[in-house]
Formats: sequence, structure tokens, C-alpha cells
Amino acid sequence: MNLFDYSLPPNGEQFTTLLEHKNVKIVRIVTASVPDSNSYCQDEDEWVVVLEGEAALEIAGEKRVLRKGDTLFIPAKIPHKILHAAKGTVWLAVHIANN
Repeated sequence: MNLFDYSLPPNGEQFTTLLEHKNVKIVRIVTASVPDSNSYCQDEDEWVVVLEGEAALEIAGEKRVLRKGDTLFIPAKIPHKILHAAKGTVWLAVHIANN
């Protein structure tokens, strides 16, 4: 599989699981120009990297802007959501379950 072989979703986000092994899950996320307004609060830690594009997130009430190459660690149980994203922003998210 090629990380950059995808179709842009018409809106929201497209999630593709690339690997699941033991307590790790790696997901490619492609964001349309109008991202989901969902707030996430996950049971696992998450590390993300922006591969293409840029986005603004709200994490525990604080705004963070991520650009190509930027990474962010989001601990488990911390609420977060995408405020806005450039059309075609591509992320790699690594979810780490706390067993």
C-alpha cells in the first residue's frame, strides 16, 4: 500500500487502518476541506503527524496549529477536535492502547 494512494472524501474524514498489532493501531486519515466537527475522547494514547497540508485542532480547550511535518502526542481521555483543515490534509495516527 502507498500512503499517498487515496481519494479525497467529499467532506469529513476518511480513515484507513494500515496496521493493527498487539496494542498499536496505525491509521491514515485524509481530511476534506470541511472536516467533521466531532469531538474525540479516546481510551488510548494517540501520536499524530501531518504528512501533507495543515490543520488547527482544539485539545482540552487549547488551540494548536499543525503543519506538514509537525507531530503531536494526545494522551488518552483528552478531548480533541479539528477546527479547520486545508483540503486534502493527510495524517498518520498511531494509537497506543494502555493495557
